[in-house]
Amino acid sequence: MHGSQLDPMVDDLMALPRRIGVPILAAWNAKEDLLDLLALARAHPDRTAITDRLFRFYDRCAASGLPELERLASTVETWWPEILAFIQTGITNAGSEGTNRVIKTVARDAYGFRNPENQRLRTRCATTRRSRGFLDPA
Repeated sequence: MHGSQLDPMVDDLMALPRRIGVPILAAWNAKEDLLDLLALARAHPDRTAITDRLFRFYDRCAASGLPELERLASTVETWWPEILAFIQTGITNAGSEGTNRVIKTVARDAYGFRNPENQRLRTRCATTRRSRGFLDPA
């Protein structure tokens, strides 16, 4: 967000009652810190850059005193090996998660069918490359 847009937003939040504006601003800043950390993906960052941004995120969450941000920091800590692998390699499991979602949706649509073989075939058809918009190179 450009400074010309950020300053009015901060001013508006500070104009609200303190119990409302301060937590919203703290949450927004923590979200931005987390996005800054994740933005390092595919940039081949060194350990110092990763550590600095991770510390800034954790520090902001702890300083806020908000249970929601403390829970977010705890979740990031729990998943840190996976997050670090994404930052270092840029590889995600988004493709497999999308395929799993399609399988579950098709299975839900076919719930109640008496023939399990038909349900299996529907799932196979829904998850082929052609049905997902990929064309065979031949």
